[in-house]
Amino acid sequence: MDQQVDNPNRGRRLRIGIALVVFLAICLGAGGLGAIATTPEIDGWYRTLEKPAWNPPGRVFGPVWTALFVLMAIAGWLVWQKERSGPRSAALNLFGLQLTLNVAWSWIFFALHEPGWAVIEIVGLWAAILATLILFLRQSRLAGALLLPYLAWVTFAAGLNFEIWRLNAASGV
Repeated sequence: MDQQVDNPNRGRRLRIGIALVVFLAICLGAGGLGAIATTPEIDGWYRTLEKPAWNPPGRVFGPVWTALFVLMAIAGWLVWQKERSGPRSAALNLFGLQLTLNVAWSWIFFALHEPGWAVIEIVGLWAAILATLILFLRQSRLAGALLLPYLAWVTFAAGLNFEIWRLNAASGV
């Protein structure tokens, strides 16, 4: 009679752990999709653009975005753990939308060489992040707070995108 008692929480903990890995994979995967568009253009087209003096060095972007994608994943995972409801679903759907817009920005700016269109797109991305943050706050204060650095960085990135577009508009970029 040496039977092991199955712990009902073990399955739940495993499911929650797997969900975290899935959220990390999705968010870091989104970053990877953006990098596919971005990386080949850094030493080529992007280097030719005029940039403001406050443009960060290139080595800053990778670590910052990696950290932001990890924070996004944890935030999404925290909301996912909440009881299923309409507001939870809306928050997670908006999370997916903003992640899609995040990837799209890289392709518009870098792959298509369209900084002007990217300015318009990043405004939509910013609004989607803000809306996601608000809905996440209603589900989990921590989840909402984890999106604050992302909103701050995209605010900065929007200003940088606008300034790059402005500085290069006369040259047809």
